[in-house]
Amino acid sequence: MPRGLQLVIIVLGLVAIGILLYYIWRQARAISEHRLRQKKSEEFQAKRRDEMIESIRIIAMAVEEDQVEYSEACLRLKGLLDHVAPDLLEKSPFRVFQEVHDKIQHMPTHRARQATDTRFVEKMDKERHAVEQAHSDEVRRAATAIRHQRFD
Repeated sequence: MPRGLQLVIIVLGLVAIGILLYYIWRQARAISEHRLRQKKSEEFQAKRRDEMIESIRIIAMAVEEDQVEYSEACLRLKGLLDHVAPDLLEKSPFRVFQEVHDKIQHMPTHRARQATDTRFVEKMDKERHAVEQAHSDEVRRAATAIRHQRFD
């Protein structure tokens, strides 16, 4: 084989090696960045979950100390438990959060409540208070239980 052809083949081989090394480097960098994003996402999700669990405990303490209406507590706890431990909403004593939520979720809140006719709001308040009264003991027991619940 002529010497010039050998040099051309060697140069082509070196160019191919260089291209492959560049491709490998880019892929390794992309994998590294993906792992870093994944780790940050997992840390964010873990922190968010811990904050939700803390919120659950704070709301439960507020229920125990009568600092919050039971209906509001049930709405908030049900929403938080949907993200943290939805299976608990099917178990006793926590089932009451779902039950109260289902009975009052149709009622207007916040701005919608302010924009609603006063007589209708009063009617809804009476209905809400009746639901709270009917489930007050269950809500208090469930709040105490959820405050001591381990979320693994």
